Amino acid sequence: MNGRLDNFTIVIFGAESDLALRKLFPSIYQLFRWSHLPEAWRVIGVGRHGHTHGEFRKAVRERMMEYSPESIDDQAKFDDFFRRLYYVNTDFDDVEGYHALYNEIMDSRGEPEVCSNLLFYLSTPPSLAPVIIRNLVAANLGGLELTCPGWRKIVVEKPYGHDLHSARELNRILEEAFEERQIYRIDHYLGKEPVQNIMVFRFSNGMFEPLWNRQYIAQVQITIAEEFGIRGRGAYYEEAGLLRDIIQNHGLQLLASIAMEPPVDLGAEAIRDEKTKVLRSVRHFDPESLNRTLVLGQYAGYHEEKGVKSGSTVETYAALRFNIDNWRWSGVPFYMKAGKSLARTVTEIVITFRCPPQNFYGEHGSASCTPNQIILGIQPDETVAIRFGAKRPGEMMLTDPVYMKFDYRDSFAGEGLTPYHRLLLDAVEGNQMNFIRRDSVEHSWAIIDSIRDAAAGAVPEPYPVHSWGPESAGLIYEFPPG
Repeated sequence: MNGRLDNFTIVIFGAESDLALRKLFPSIYQLFRWSHLPEAWRVIGVGRHGHTHGEFRKAVRERMMEYSPESIDDQAKFDDFFRRLYYVNTDFDDVEGYHALYNEIMDSRGEPEVCSNLLFYLSTPPSLAPVIIRNLVAANLGGLELTCPGWRKIVVEKPYGHDLHSARELNRILEEAFEERQIYRIDHYLGKEPVQNIMVFRFSNGMFEPLWNRQYIAQVQITIAEEFGIRGRGAYYEEAGLLRDIIQNHGLQLLASIAMEPPVDLGAEAIRDEKTKVLRSVRHFDPESLNRTLVLGQYAGYHEEKGVKSGSTVETYAALRFNIDNWRWSGVPFYMKAGKSLARTVTEIVITFRCPPQNFYGEHGSASCTPNQIILGIQPDETVAIRFGAKRPGEMMLTDPVYMKFDYRDSFAGEGLTPYHRLLLDAVEGNQMNFIRRDSVEHSWAIIDSIRDAAAGAVPEPYPVHSWGPESAGLIYEFPPG
């Protein structure tokens, strides 16, 4: 923890959602167990289950013991954690319930700071965000007119709208209640250690940054593959599809992290400025070049999933070629593959370098070479690997590709922060570096809208479950094996 953390209250809307029970409450408990939280803090859950405080604590305790029993190794701490949980029952569109929430917040129980420093967390479907935000304002809980000293912040989960128009409207509603500095648009990928290491890897190592441009890099490949399907989220996926669910946020944020220019400093705004510049530079898609830049797919059996419409043309796979029209990356293709029900779950970034102008070491005088690569493993393995050529043992001067690999788990001991640990702590501390700014959201949606407009009416190609997607994806580029 950086310095003294203010006492505070976290208000979680949708306190019995899957996200809250699997991620938020276990993360808050572990931050408390690791002494990352201040003396006085509490959590107020907001939902429609009609719980008393005691019933809510019991429900959360049962789920935590089911989902994360390994973290419960200090019974006294565990019991103390639950004494800090409270509950307010209301429908999210009932303004009177927000007045009850206001009264619960202002009941400081002898700790006045916990009522003045407020973090609102929307663990709810995105469609509920506008009504919750407006009702917070109606109950005098917005961030623009504070009735007592302290801070107020709001955390909003993706997706931030479903297209550029709705994203702008959500941003407008947010800014009626909070200033941009109070708004935390969360993408848990930005809390992952390997993603945060991208900047460190590039900007703290003199041997890499001079090569990080179109003169030396031939292509960049980003893979976000999941071997499972939509996991019962048919109704959501029918509205979203993979482009909105994965590419708009995780995919484009990874691309921006790889392609950004060095920031002027390590402040949140400087870093977010550079990421936004990349998204502004991504060339929009058009129908004329679509056969060279996009393949959409849908896994076999998607129509049988619960909540999916018969004959649905929603994509569960996308292979794309992005072009970044700026000085550093002009002419370098950024390939992205993402999908459900693929061969395995893996997120990785492969930076492939250009071959030397002349190859002396190929088999029988071959001019071909195996290019050098940097492979950044995001999940499930958190690794950095470098592929280069080495002489094959024997009399002939031939090369084979070999690897050097760094693994986080092998190199760093101790309990690290998971994405939700880190991002919750960042939000409470007021560090926005790992959150997404309004302009980045809107530039991302402009890119996605251009893809959807260019591909309007296209029918996704079927692909077998646990394959690597449609065969035609290879027409855009050759994916590495596995």
